[in-house]
Amino acid sequence: MKNILIVEDEVAIREFEAINLKRVGYTVTEAGSGEEALDIYDNLGESFDIALLDISMPGMDGFTLCKELRKRSETLGIIMLTARTQEMDKISGLMLGADDYITKPFSPTELLARVDSLYRRVEMQNQRVIVTPSDDITLGEFTLNLRKRTLQKNSVNIELTQVEFQMIEYFFNNPDVALDRTDILNKVWGSNYYGEEKIVDVNMRRLRKKIEDDPSNPKHLVTVWGMGYKWNTR
Repeated sequence: MKNILIVEDEVAIREFEAINLKRVGYTVTEAGSGEEALDIYDNLGESFDIALLDISMPGMDGFTLCKELRKRSETLGIIMLTARTQEMDKISGLMLGADDYITKPFSPTELLARVDSLYRRVEMQNQRVIVTPSDDITLGEFTLNLRKRTLQKNSVNIELTQVEFQMIEYFFNNPDVALDRTDILNKVWGSNYYGEEKIVDVNMRRLRKKIEDDPSNPKHLVTVWGMGYKWNTR
């Protein structure tokens, strides 16, 4: 089953989202507030694949809810829904652990495309359990385990979201190779992704905070100006 949690305080918008997702086969659970959503997740958390979170809600807002959900699960797919156009709102959601964002108003086509794209990534992660002799990729002090989907630095585990893991996996499979932002976007988010390339940059900032000793002066995830990024082993 494809299970999704919709968190939206405006009933009409929540019903619009639910109807369109149910039509294409998603099992939908609705919550009208952040507090209600957290209670639902704490009781049924492992059953959800994706959560759609409105940012502007009374009480617990979407940013706080995103942070709490991400504490509970690194693999839950999270999409932020917002009517705001300010750049910092989008960046804030992604830095707190969201995988994607959609700006209201949005069409059913965009909603379904973004949800389907994220669901495919979550499902792919959950199904990759085949053990092979090459499960580990080691680069310097870092070890990436493809079966367990973990990253360790000097034997200490680094918690990654499913998007972050896919990005690191792409870099580890291409060490010291400059990867174009568009290539990263297509590899991780899919060629039919509706959003903007800046989502790559925000996730890179988030990754640097997790893996670099000095994120403002990265040693491993370095910028290739005018192109994109590379994993530096030198």
